[in-house]
Amino acid sequence: MIRVQGLAKYFGRFSALRRLELDVLPGQFVALFGRNGAGKTTFLRILAGLTRPSAGSVEVRSPEPRPPQAARGLIGYLSHNTALYMDLTALENLRFYARLMSLPMGDDGLMQRIQRAGLGGREHEPVRNYSRGMQQRLAIARAFLHDPAILLLDEPFTGLDQGGTGFLREYLSSAHGGGKTCLMAIHDVALGYELADRLVVIERGVVALDLPRRDVSLEEFQRQYGEIAKEH
Repeated sequence: MIRVQGLAKYFGRFSALRRLELDVLPGQFVALFGRNGAGKTTFLRILAGLTRPSAGSVEVRSPEPRPPQAARGLIGYLSHNTALYMDLTALENLRFYARLMSLPMGDDGLMQRIQRAGLGGREHEPVRNYSRGMQQRLAIARAFLHDPAILLLDEPFTGLDQGGTGFLREYLSSAHGGGKTCLMAIHDVALGYELADRLVVIERGVVALDLPRRDVSLEEFQRQYGEIAKEH
């Protein structure tokens, strides 16, 4: 589904990514681990077509290979920024993004997304009145409004309340079971291990560890991950 070859990204003299290589098969759920500054966010932004690499290439195959910028309809990206308009209501936000993406979705369909996010009954309130957790739940509904084949998530559980955490876990499990391809940067090793079927550690802009979950216990993966962090 995704082929990454020799990917590099430089910010002046700083190398966020250094010749990173990764192939992701259709339907895989990849958990991306790594310390702050390891390159995870830069990597996801390049996959989403929001940042261009300094070197190397990314191909999204569906069915023909093409760069992320030409495959944005296949990709849903959830970052730290909710990208919501605070003075609009939840329904108005989703209505705006549906029109922006030319989605044939009326208010009934949008309301279903709002209710699924646990925000039913609050759809006509300005988003600025929402808690951070509620805003994040609406951001999840917004990011994946077009039912993309590829889900890219950058620390999606940060700031979520208990209800939002349950909603996102259920959503990701359903998406994975439905054959969607997922890449998720996450600090919570146990949660990432639980949700994903492939465990990738990025350290100093390269893939330092890449394991199928079935081949390693949580305890063993934590040990190997810890050793990589100590080495660097």
